[in-house]
Amino acid sequence: MTRPRAVLAMNPRLVHAVFDEAALARLRRAADIDTGQVLAELDSARSRDALAGAEILVAGWDAPVVRAEHLPGTERLRAVVYAGGVAATCLEDPAAFAARGVVAANARAANSGPVAEYTLAMILLANKRVLAEERRYRASRTLPDHFGAYAGRGNYRQTVGIVGASTVGRAVLGLLRPFDLDVLLYDPTLTAEQAAALGARLVPLDELMAHSRVVSLHQPLTPATRGQIDAGRLAQMPDGATLVNTARGAVVDQDALLAEVRTGRIDAVLDVTEPEPLDPGSELWALDNVVLTPHLAGSLGGELHRIGDAVADEVERFAAGRPFAHPEDLAASARTRVW
Repeated sequence: MTRPRAVLAMNPRLVHAVFDEAALARLRRAADIDTGQVLAELDSARSRDALAGAEILVAGWDAPVVRAEHLPGTERLRAVVYAGGVAATCLEDPAAFAARGVVAANARAANSGPVAEYTLAMILLANKRVLAEERRYRASRTLPDHFGAYAGRGNYRQTVGIVGASTVGRAVLGLLRPFDLDVLLYDPTLTAEQAAALGARLVPLDELMAHSRVVSLHQPLTPATRGQIDAGRLAQMPDGATLVNTARGAVVDQDALLAEVRTGRIDAVLDVTEPEPLDPGSELWALDNVVLTPHLAGSLGGELHRIGDAVADEVERFAAGRPFAHPEDLAASARTRVW
């Protein structure tokens, strides 16, 4: 069987961070690919020649975008496999490729595990208010009254709200199952029965905000969700509640969030912000009730190899004539192009 031609297009530093030697060897067995050649741009003659011969574009973070002027040189392209969440991010016009029959796959599922694990850890810590208590203990250097000081804390019969049954949202719901928690879910695309199958009770967003001790955000960034968690919804959160955001910073009204956490009434755990990073002068850096992490909930270090293995899996499937395990609808991505 003739191996399909493939080309790598991404930040060159990403290749060996994502693909270990075993994964690179799998790519070379499945496809005719030079894993030492990585396209960081598409405007040089050398890059255009490499793209023109490719049937599979193996792309990743910081990949150069295939623009309209590159289309005449991509007649052989049949598939895009993306080492990240949305393959369409490397295509200026995803619908044009979909119309030509180009298929796509992404590694969103491979990246969802670490995000879900981070989220679970933050939910469990938030319900015990561990970070605030660590600061108190460090300052006072005295033991608290364990039977009187912690009313309402802990993870037994607490209410957790999940906003969005996305890939990550579903993974978080799965991880929450072993715990004695009341899990609420807001997702306008689901029925109550579907939510129950995920281990949650479907409720309107306002009800979820008003009754959850921890609210964890997992909705995609679209025109409808930009600023969805606004001043009114933040004000609905109970005193002492925690907002966890591993989705996108822009799904939260940043000014409203600052105004709310500034009072100390609620806490926030923010792995994403808008902008990212925050302005060095932002007050969020200085607030004790705000945890800021540098977009590290997703895969990092050795976890990136799970993404490399997933990409190699998809290239092997395509080369063998089998459908992708995690396909992406390029036409649908084009219709909701806010990522």
